[in-house]
Amino acid sequence: MPKLSPDERAAALAGLPNWRALPDRDAIVRELKFADFSATWAFMSRIALLAEKMDHHPEWSNVYNRVSIVLSTHDAGGVSQRDIDMAGAIDAMARGSGAA
Repeated sequence: MPKLSPDERAAALAGLPNWRALPDRDAIVRELKFADFSATWAFMSRIALLAEKMDHHPEWSNVYNRVSIVLSTHDAGGVSQRDIDMAGAIDAMARGSGAA
């Protein structure tokens, strides 16, 4: 899958207001906050299952009730439509999970 052009990436991010471009690399990021560690871990488990199904795996980190998710298609050398699709799916799951 090809890397998105800067204009394509900007247009896609306009539809994903919770995501932002990382300034130091061709990737997008979203930070989420949950009520507690259990809610955070449950959300991450759902995303892990989604990532397996989509065969597209995020970079992420977790500290207690916070998760940072970075998406970039390594084979394409930057953000591709796969990342945009994954970000949209993550947003849909976040809406029903109590994420802030």
